[in-house]
Amino acid sequence: MGSNYGDIMRKIESREAVVSVVGLGYVGLPLVLAFVDAGFRVVGVDLDESKVARLNAGESYVSDIPASRVAAAMNARTAAGSKTSSVAVGKIRQSGSLTATTEFEVLRQADAVVVCVPTPLNKTKDPDMTPVISATDDVARRLHAGMLVVLESTTYPGTTEEVVLPRLESSSGNGHPLKVGEDFFLAFSPERIDPGRKDYTVVNTPKVIGGVTPSCLEVAQALYGSAIHRTVPVSSPKVAEMVKLLENTFRAVNIGLVNEVAIMCDRLGMDVWEVIEAAKTKPFGFMPFYPGPGLGGHCIPIDPQYLAWKLQTLNYDARFIRLAAEINFEMPHYVVGKVAAALNEERKAVNGSKVLILGVAYKADVGDVRESPSLDLIHLLKSQGAEVSYHDPHVPEAVVDGVAMRSAALDETTLRGMDCVVIATAHKAYDWDWVLKHSRLVVDTRNATKAVAENGARVVKL
Repeated sequence: MGSNYGDIMRKIESREAVVSVVGLGYVGLPLVLAFVDAGFRVVGVDLDESKVARLNAGESYVSDIPASRVAAAMNARTAAGSKTSSVAVGKIRQSGSLTATTEFEVLRQADAVVVCVPTPLNKTKDPDMTPVISATDDVARRLHAGMLVVLESTTYPGTTEEVVLPRLESSSGNGHPLKVGEDFFLAFSPERIDPGRKDYTVVNTPKVIGGVTPSCLEVAQALYGSAIHRTVPVSSPKVAEMVKLLENTFRAVNIGLVNEVAIMCDRLGMDVWEVIEAAKTKPFGFMPFYPGPGLGGHCIPIDPQYLAWKLQTLNYDARFIRLAAEINFEMPHYVVGKVAAALNEERKAVNGSKVLILGVAYKADVGDVRESPSLDLIHLLKSQGAEVSYHDPHVPEAVVDGVAMRSAALDETTLRGMDCVVIATAHKAYDWDWVLKHSRLVVDTRNATKAVAENGARVVKL
């Protein structure tokens, strides 16, 4: 293989390679620290000046990552402010294990660039490729011979080869386009971060990798293999892109199924939680999923829509995805219906009732509210005239319908003043026995009160 291949492989093996991670959110920051721990000099790039300033000050803004890890990675460097100058960038190899900046010019000195930017949906539920395209163009303007580029952002099958590759090849080489697999190397490796999880991290979760060419795959495997316990090579970036979508579509479809089963059990006068507990005793052929007030987070509500959109361009209707989405996106309405029915039994209307939402994060023990169904619950209840407040130990402030709300104090007076308390997120910090003791009516969408003796409150379960 060519000299570029030999050079990058040597740099990775000797840890001389400078690794740059573009996008320093809940995916990019853990990856940065994994490369630092593996002995690489790493420069993180993010447009958010506050994130960059906090990192350079040795602080963390990701709940899973303690500030001590960031400070150690910074090698006791002094806070450098919100931007790193070109002079400081030129000394990156000597300045410490990690540097953060808002300037994309640092990519000119990077040997490997990993793109971890968000991939949202637009208002029509179609993929918004703007962040990926913008990041790709920023990389393309600094692409040089011997560079490895890896896309980690979740997207539809074909993105790496159909969107990223042409932009890199056409914009590189100062008028002499660089060729993939010879002059530079390109791969896709889906992120598999599960925020809040302690047992599986970026380091011990197997890393799927698909290279545009065999040499691209080998270089990407060498980089990730130096920091992550196990790599899983696949035949192409398209396969790797599909792997991630299958993983999250699997979850979305099964959550949709169990949400519908919850509605069925309600109609049949059964406890869905009892049904699931009994079903999961089967040692084969069954995997438990649990109902809830709706889907949340950046992945599961969104990723299947990328796959459905791609198939729609090929005149194929992804029916399972569409049906699951319909059920999951309707769950906040179903929960509000349960609240209304519960209040009605107390001879109260939703209009004018005081309702407290416990937990606005999309999952337990994290502070992420992206796509959280709790925000939908607040919106729907307010639209019916309820006086809605929330408490979340991980989310001091949330914006609903453009209006900022602050987490209410959680004390006996607050609970006793509520007509209904809705358990939307089962944070471990909550004392459910205490909540029931001081509440009158509780709608439990997470089965959080299953092991608690009902002590005062009337509990209505999903």
